[in-house]
Amino acid sequence: MTPKEVLALCKAKDVQLVDIKFCDFLGTWQHFCMPVAELDESTFEEGVGFDGSSIRGWKSIEASDMLLILDPATAFIDPFPQVTTLSIIADAVDTITREPYSRDPRNVARKAVAYMKSTGIADTVYMGPEAEFFIFDNVRYGQTSNSGYYYIDSNEGIWNTGREENPNLGHKIRHKEGYFPVPPADQLVDIRNEMIMVMKQCGLRVEREHHEVATAGQAEIDLRFNELVGMGDDMMLYKYIVKNVAKRRNKTVTFMPKPLFGDNGSGMHTHQSLWKKGKPLFAGKEYGGLSELALYYIGGILKHARAMAAFTNPTVNSYKRLTPGFEAPVNLAYSSRNRSAAVRIPTYSPSPKAKRIEYRPPDPTANPYFAMAAMLMAGLDGIENRIHPGEPLDKNIYELPPEELKKVPSMPGSLAEACDALEQDHEFLLKGDVFTKDVIEQWIEMKRKEHDQVRLRPHPWEFHMYYDA
Repeated sequence: MTPKEVLALCKAKDVQLVDIKFCDFLGTWQHFCMPVAELDESTFEEGVGFDGSSIRGWKSIEASDMLLILDPATAFIDPFPQVTTLSIIADAVDTITREPYSRDPRNVARKAVAYMKSTGIADTVYMGPEAEFFIFDNVRYGQTSNSGYYYIDSNEGIWNTGREENPNLGHKIRHKEGYFPVPPADQLVDIRNEMIMVMKQCGLRVEREHHEVATAGQAEIDLRFNELVGMGDDMMLYKYIVKNVAKRRNKTVTFMPKPLFGDNGSGMHTHQSLWKKGKPLFAGKEYGGLSELALYYIGGILKHARAMAAFTNPTVNSYKRLTPGFEAPVNLAYSSRNRSAAVRIPTYSPSPKAKRIEYRPPDPTANPYFAMAAMLMAGLDGIENRIHPGEPLDKNIYELPPEELKKVPSMPGSLAEACDALEQDHEFLLKGDVFTKDVIEQWIEMKRKEHDQVRLRPHPWEFHMYYDA
């Protein structure tokens, strides 16, 4: 849409308020609202001012004034406010130079695409993240100097088979058996379908929904692939819809990778492919039906995976999921159809247009703009430097003998390790000024602080193991 078309939409839908949304440094939507009378064509040119020092990881107070430039192509009628409201995504720029802000995640994603085009390798990159999440009925948590706890509950959780429910009808999903039984065991069909309908109403293209492997309401809703910046926008809207539909049904959603002990965690497997002049570049006659270019792309992904983890798996909790021997792919290998490898080559369709790779380690706590930009930059580095990924690993990696497993590199074991890796390996991200040193240094600083906040606090299980030491 153009600014004129946005204003016409506001008139046609009798919009009363305009809600301006933007993505902060860590990947959360922020917003403020204004009456529709304050929106005219000049607003799109001049922008709207705000205090950048109040946004996590952004400006210091002595240089806090910033502008948000509204992107008319992102406008949609927000389905959640009581008053008819138009939502629109904005980009952060400097008030004096009008330059896009280096720490604005959407700007980083846009620069990654521009760099890709400048290389001549491709003119389009498609991304298709598959975000998983949990729908819970209750959550409580707290931490003080002398206590710490969390308590999660779900009507579908296997631990509630003996709960007084008057009546308890059973139909609780056992651990690791949620993929994918029909109702009444699957108790969340209606809420997932409502999420889909709201997504469609807001312009998102949904492919499918289903219950995921874990008990207690683990879910997945897949969006159709999109170009990188648009997919970042889609994922921000996706999270917004999922959380708000859950809230109006008196439930709660979390994208934490590992909220439950002893069951599957939530990942964000990300499909990706490069195109040029309308033709797919990943189809060919090499292993798995890939082109040589696609193999080099995989080589870059695997080479830089440990450094990328700081963006693709950016929380302390991420590494509760990325644990050797469990369901998440921690081993940096590639294979056709093999879900135990970090890079899988899907074989659902023989069409060259469907040829893609799936990078499986990421999780949905990632800032989608940063994570997808980092994956693209790693893949491009692989192509530019002809980094071959070596031989594929067509075995169940979880069952490899120790002597073979030692030869397979793996993902970092903690957020601190991921930060170390990013410090040592980030030159590929600096190409084209996509990720600036300022962004990388700020990210590492904030993530190390997150790691320390958890590291410094006693854990309840430590009392079980050590109290009587």
